[in-house]
Parts: sequence; C-alpha cells; structure tokens
Amino acid sequence: MKRVEEFKVTDKRVLVRCDFNVPVDGAGNVLDDFRIKKTLPTIQCLVKNGAKIILMSHLGEPNGMVTASLSLDKVKERLEELLSISIIKTDDCVGDNVQKQVSILGQGQVLLLENLRFHQEETDNDVMFAKKLSLLGDIYINDAFSDCHRAHASIVGIPKFLPSGAGLLLQREIERLNNVLQDPKKPMVALVGGIKVSAKAKFIEKISAIADTVIVNGPVKKEIMEKNITFTYPEKVMGPSDNFDALDINNEFIDICKEKILTAKTVVWNGPFGKFEDARYKKGTLEIAKAIIESDAYSVAGGGETVEFLTHEGMLDNFSHICTGGGAMLDYLSGEELPGLKALES
Repeated sequence: MKRVEEFKVTDKRVLVRCDFNVPVDGAGNVLDDFRIKKTLPTIQCLVKNGAKIILMSHLGEPNGMVTASLSLDKVKERLEELLSISIIKTDDCVGDNVQKQVSILGQGQVLLLENLRFHQEETDNDVMFAKKLSLLGDIYINDAFSDCHRAHASIVGIPKFLPSGAGLLLQREIERLNNVLQDPKKPMVALVGGIKVSAKAKFIEKISAIADTVIVNGPVKKEIMEKNITFTYPEKVMGPSDNFDALDINNEFIDICKEKILTAKTVVWNGPFGKFEDARYKKGTLEIAKAIIESDAYSVAGGGETVEFLTHEGMLDNFSHICTGGGAMLDYLSGEELPGLKALES
C-alpha cells in the first residue's frame, strides 16, 4: 500500500476521501468535530507540499436525495476554523460546474465536494459514478479508515482509475490496530459492550485467541446465550452473572472488570457498558474508563458511542489510540478483509 508521503503532489490535483460523517443537529451544525480533526494532518501535509486538494465525504443517510440538513456547508465552516484557511465548497460532487471549480484550483488551495450520498450511485458502488469522481483528480488518497469496510464508489471504485494511496490517519489506524494483533503486551483484556452481538461475535472469537480475558456486558452475554453462540476459548469470555437487561452493570461486576483491567498491559474497548446518556446509568462505563487510564496499559478504544462517552468525559487524550470507526475497527481486528484497504493494495 503506497503512502501519501511517497507521491509527488506539487501542482497535482489530489482527491482525498475523508470521513466527515459527524453528529449534526437539525440545522446541520457540527456537534462533535473529532473525525474532522483527525484528518487535518493529511490535509495540512498536502497544503504544505503545494497540492490542489479536493476533499470528499458522506454525511448521514440521505438515500440519494438532496437533504439540506445533511449538506457539508457547516463542515466546511468548521474546517476553515481548524485550518485557518479559506475553503471552496461545491453544490454537488460531480458535473460540469464541479469540474470547472476544480480546474481553477491553485497550489495549496482546498475544495470540499458536497455530500457523496446525495447520489445513490455512491452506496451502489456505481462504476461510472466512481469514474466521474476520478476525473476530478490526478491522485487518490484514502484517509477514511472508518469507511474502509464499505464497498462504496468513493472507497473502492476510484482506485481503479487513479494512482492511489493511504493518508496519514488511515496509516495510523492500521499501525495502532496492528499493535494489538501482532505480539501485544500481556496480559491483554478486551471489552465488548453495546447492544447487539451479531456484529461482534467474530471479533470475540478472533480476539479471544489473543487476549487473556474478554469482558462482555449484559446484553451481549444474553444474546450469546440465547443464540447458543460458541467460541473456541469460552473460558476467556466473561460477563455479568444475571440481570442482563439492566441499564448499568452492578458494583460487583464493576469490581471484577477493574481487577482484570488494572493488571492489563494491553486493553481494547468497543462499546459502552450501560445507558451512559442518562447520568444514573453511566457509573459502570465511567469506572471502566477510569480503570483503563489508571492501568497505564496500551489502550485502544473505538465505536461511536464509546468515543461520544469519552469526549463528554474529557478522556480522549488519556488513551493510546482512539479509533475513528467502530465497524471498521471490529472487522479489522476480526481478521476480515476491508474492501477499502484491498483497493489500495491492488
């Protein structure tokens, strides 16, 4: 996989797939800019080296319909604040007008395309749509690890038409997750929260071969039992003994979790352990987070709700790595082939 640093980008049009799929309110205002900030190093690198930068992303699920509240207008405003430069934004992501705006870009200038998912062809992985996008650039850089598990046009289609590589964020995500998969420091503890186990069963199976302990919350353990899901190392998988539908884990189980975490040298965490949005039920998740920080272990956390919780509690900077994508993180750690990474290796 080629890296962005390996390309000669001066005076080249560089098409960058970002993940600006951030929480917004009804007016499109950005509520959390975590993902936007994570892509800044790649953008700044390209600006510094005199590239003509075209950014693209999706936002929400407009299902191929132009939806005002899911426009990237407010993302553009936040990007301008963070980069301290003016950014051009188009009203669409393909078409003659877009091509004209791209054609007059100067070195170090940044242009943001409108929401890719205003076109159904994006999620359909339409080849002609990917080709239209590719005509905007000379080089394609994927910096959206969090979308690499999706076979969408802007992820797997464009690399068929352009020299392609990985942005700084995507590289960092892979390197940090490989630290977990390849000879991690022991003991290693994995924590699996959230609601549904269907997307996490493969992860539990894979990570239990590496980790010393896999701790699951009540809803996940309940589904494992109800669906009779079996694992190769069941003795490593532990969860609450009862009251699986509780909105928070009890003090007894909190103590068990903390005991395991505090002796760990590597911790992987995906998914909260309670209904943390309600302050009455955030204790378990908060105590787990505190224990991970206190353990001084190599810590990787991911998943939208996990990041939301850590952001609210001001704990993001206390972890070794915060993954921008929950689904992509689980798939990668489960040994799944991510279509977006495969496209860059072709």
